[in-house]
Amino acid sequence: MTENTELARNPNHEPEGHHSPIPFSVLFLGVGSATPMPGRHQTAQLLTYQNDLFLIDCGEATQYRLIEQRVRPGRLRYIFISHLHGDHYFGLAPLLSSLNLSGRTEDLFLFGPRGLDEVLTTIFRVSDARLNFPLHFQAIDPSEPSLLVDLPHLTVTSIPLDHRIACTGFLFREKPPLPKLLRELLPPDVPVSALKQLKRGDDVLDETGNVRFAAADYTVPGPPARSYAFCSDTRYFPPIIDQIRGVDLLYHEATFMDDNAERANQVYHSTASEAATVAQKAEVGRLLIGHFSSRYKQFDGFLAEARSVFSESDLAVEGQHIDI
Repeated sequence: MTENTELARNPNHEPEGHHSPIPFSVLFLGVGSATPMPGRHQTAQLLTYQNDLFLIDCGEATQYRLIEQRVRPGRLRYIFISHLHGDHYFGLAPLLSSLNLSGRTEDLFLFGPRGLDEVLTTIFRVSDARLNFPLHFQAIDPSEPSLLVDLPHLTVTSIPLDHRIACTGFLFREKPPLPKLLRELLPPDVPVSALKQLKRGDDVLDETGNVRFAAADYTVPGPPARSYAFCSDTRYFPPIIDQIRGVDLLYHEATFMDDNAERANQVYHSTASEAATVAQKAEVGRLLIGHFSSRYKQFDGFLAEARSVFSESDLAVEGQHIDI
């Protein structure tokens, strides 16, 4: 396992305009909290963007959940671990072992708290396991937002949270699409250099400095950029509001209801109404809540509490795909 201090990126790839929506979705594999229960799994989500698969947290049995959802684990390229409480990463070593046994040779990029590399190294050492694929680990600074992944159309940034141990969420933000060029309105002899300028949204000037082709006349704006924020275990933490402001979809933990608000604060978790308050103040498009405590058997109360603060609230449901 190597420690990767560089951004996972393709620095030489210039983004091109994309005009039909790129697939962008999240699949909830587990929405339970620390204590396992029948039919309720520990935290894991699969985010799909274009052809890339991003695994967010990896609670126990995550690889089984992937298989049940007909997702080939070998397609994973990026894994993000929010913190080192077991219900968020105890499924990671088995997943890596299975990828190795299946013959994986492609690079895998792992982001998580400092110390995660020590845990995995110890497991592999005492079990005499040797990975046959490059595993690049980058430790996350839990004190400030950090750009982790920079792809042609998407960035992933960490979100510092307020939990009992170092913990971060993750913000997936699509880069603003370039304008769409209306070629049919242009003369057939327009030079390629001018087309490139217009695609970038720049006016084309003539030799005297006057506008020959105005970008506003020959392009239309691309579709709005989309975004998803994953806020793992945390107390109610207003400092995250500005960072996630306006995201299309927010997942925020809601371990307790207001009947256990004091307990939630003591153990560095949130209630459903606190999660909804974050969503309301951040003016997000939609809120999904999860990480429900095993003391609750029904979730209607969670939904009612959240919607009393922020009407666009819903429960995260295991096995559900949400398009962003």
